[in-house]
Amino acid sequence: MTDSSAPKLAAMFRDRQFWQQLAPGLGIEEIVGGGEDWGIPFPDDATLQALLDCEGYVHLRRLQDPESVRRRADAVRRLAGLGIPPVFCMVYDAFWTPAHRLSRVLKAAFGATYVMLPHFWIWHVDPAKSESGWRPHRETGSRSLFADGRPKALSAWLALSEATPLNGCMYVVPADRDPAYGTEKDNDNTFELSDIRALPADPGDVFVWNQALLHWGGHASSRAASPRMSMAFEFMHADVEPYGLPIIQPGDVPSFDDRLNLISRQIIQYRHMAETTPELESMIRAL
Repeated sequence: MTDSSAPKLAAMFRDRQFWQQLAPGLGIEEIVGGGEDWGIPFPDDATLQALLDCEGYVHLRRLQDPESVRRRADAVRRLAGLGIPPVFCMVYDAFWTPAHRLSRVLKAAFGATYVMLPHFWIWHVDPAKSESGWRPHRETGSRSLFADGRPKALSAWLALSEATPLNGCMYVVPADRDPAYGTEKDNDNTFELSDIRALPADPGDVFVWNQALLHWGGHASSRAASPRMSMAFEFMHADVEPYGLPIIQPGDVPSFDDRLNLISRQIIQYRHMAETTPELESMIRAL
């Protein structure tokens, strides 16, 4: 792709029939609202809150229904095979509904109402290309916590494939093992290496963590059997000034044109984490 081809490619991407032919059945603007809530696989809200307060994250096992996970994974695999950034899967309804089906979990985690931020991503970490997840980071750091340590902002990471140490699963430093966690020095990574925790996952698993937690994706090994595919969203306590605009209300799903706009913004916003090319940026700006 060259700079001169950017407008033509952007026009193709603005054609919803192009996307519908790539992944028939996933739907574009065919849903109303977010669909049925997945619920919360804990005895009570207090258990979820206690886990988040202690270690900064919680593992929700096999929360997503298997068939929807498979269909979303197929779409990610298809786009990646065509050289299209997998985050463009967010044109499809099926990739927005999971954010809203987490409503019960998020209300329990925040202990209040929440909004969705215009921040999301989709990964296809390919062992054959020696790819990696994103390097160690904290989404927002200590300012994402209230004075009592409760979260102002949360991230939800959803596994679309098996995630293992070989194909680049997530790693964290649990909050209670991280001396810099929740402090003004949270750029100082002075933790013990033995406190690093791998987070292997099965397809359908969900991790929720607060945005002060140090985390990263591993580097895939050539010995891995398959790529690591996943997606993530960000949410905020409704009573706090949002870290990004426009906010998305629970149950709302953006229009096709708004989805393209938001996807383009993600690629520019996260280019320090996910490499882009000048040609891709030209096409994105043409969108």
